[in-house]
Formats: sequence, C-alpha cells, structure tokens
Amino acid sequence: MKILSAEDLRQRLDYPSLIDAIDAMFESGCTVPTRHHHSIDTPGGLDPTMLLMPAWRQGDIIGVKIVTVFPENSAQGLPAVMGSYMLIDGKNGTPLAMLDGTELTALKTASVSALASRYLSRKDSSVLLMVGTGVLAPHLIRAHATVRPFTGIMVWGRNPDKARSLVETLDIQGASISVETNLQAAVGKADVISCATLANDPLVMGGWLKPGQHLDLVGSFKPDMREADDDCIRRARVYCDTRDGAMKEAGDLVQPLANGTLRAEDVIGDLSDMAKATCALRESADDITYFKSAGSALEDLAAAKLAFERG
Repeated sequence: MKILSAEDLRQRLDYPSLIDAIDAMFESGCTVPTRHHHSIDTPGGLDPTMLLMPAWRQGDIIGVKIVTVFPENSAQGLPAVMGSYMLIDGKNGTPLAMLDGTELTALKTASVSALASRYLSRKDSSVLLMVGTGVLAPHLIRAHATVRPFTGIMVWGRNPDKARSLVETLDIQGASISVETNLQAAVGKADVISCATLANDPLVMGGWLKPGQHLDLVGSFKPDMREADDDCIRRARVYCDTRDGAMKEAGDLVQPLANGTLRAEDVIGDLSDMAKATCALRESADDITYFKSAGSALEDLAAAKLAFERG
C-alpha cells in the first residue's frame, strides 16, 4: 500500500489536471452516501468528533476520508482538525493508498472553485479578489489563476499583517499582487471574488457588487455561517457544487432558503448539471453569478484517484 504525504500530493496534483479530473467525475458520477458523524465520549473534556466520508464507483475505486476534530488540541500545540484518506480497489477490496487528508482537501476544494469559475465567470475576467488569509487562500488563488488570465490579484483579510505575509508567498505569472484594506472598494474593482473565511456574519454585500462579477463562496460550511448577504442572492444567478450538500449545510444557501429570499428552484444548477450541460450558465456579460461550495466526497475521490494513478 502506498503512503502519499502532503508533499507527494503537491508534486502529483497540478491544478489544471485536477480541475479536469473533478469535472469528469461530476459528469460520470459516483455513489456518495451521507457522511457519518460520530461523537466520541471523553471524560472531563470536550467530546471529539469523527467524520467518515465515503464514495465509490462500482467495480472501479472506493475511497473514504476520515476526519477527526479534537477541540482541545490547541493546548497541546496540535491542529484541532486532522484527516487522512484511504483509497481501496473497487474490484477486490485491496487497500491501495493512504493519503494526507488535509492537503488533499485543500487541493480539491480550490480546484472545485476554479472549475465553477471556468463555467460561470466571464472569460475576460482579469482581477481576482481573495477574501481571507487562511490555509485555503493560496490554494484558491493559484487554482483560480489557472482558469482565467488575471493581471491583478488583491488580498483582503481582517488582519492586514496576515494579508501581507500571504502576498509575499505568492508568485503568479503575469499578475501584480497587492494587499487591500478597504473591502468594499476591493469588491468594486474585482471580476472574480473568492471568499474563504470563518465569518458568521456577511462580509460581502450585494449593494457592492457590479454587473458581470462571479462570487465564489467557500467558507460558510455550517448553517449559522455567512460570507455574503441576502442582497447578493437577490442580484445573482445561483449555483452550488452539490444540491444535497450545499442546500442543507451551508449558511450562504440555508439561511436565504429559510427566510424566503431564495427558493430551491432558484438554484439554477450544481456542478453535475454543469458538467453534463443540463443547466443554463451565464447568459450575458452583465450577469452576476453566485457559487456556493460545501464539499463532496466525490471531489475527494477524484483527487485521490488521480494522485494514485500518477505514481
């Protein structure tokens, strides 16, 4: 059985190939059961959580991501969230590989956003705004830059020092990269806006948006989290990665659905629809497109399969 570290994954998975592999998996499909969520009783502490996220293609490949959440790990200098990914032969059940789940998640998450942008953003988009400076931010910037010819990249974060530190690590061919301290002004200058934060309240306001923009929302992974307000929904054509996930788990869709701003039928399509060409995409240069990513085990399986096959 192969062991693929984070560095192994970075060497094996380039964004253009990974974006194509995820696109192909959405087009052909796979079985994705509901993820398993288990609380682990721990005397005298906050109960850790274990998440199991399986997916498979019959007679081909099986995968499962195992994620643990230990809230008190910071006291030990350890990450609260850690993960691994097991890849299994779908013909005989033989374990094929164990992959670093944290790096796999970051690479595939960024690729999903870039794939959606390839379908939805204007082909002449030249300015990217990255909202957030966390682990996903550099991945998202590099992935987005593979599908659109950005000449300008802006980074905004609550902590300007972190934004400056991030900018110093980036080198995107043909693009100038800068720190922005005024979020409203930065939104007004961007063609593509990618958000990956832990915000509970909206950061991007619909009144700030201009015609033709594409809004990519990654961070609101729980129902009580928001990165964009209801006015963004009202002004935009709405899409997501998977209806089953995003419309039930992500606050940027769950809350507008609950308060009546959005109806289920208003979500024009998900990535399966886009890959199969069964939904309308951008219809004019002035359309504002709104994409919510919540994550799917299908995406992990596509990424893990590609990394293994490149061995």
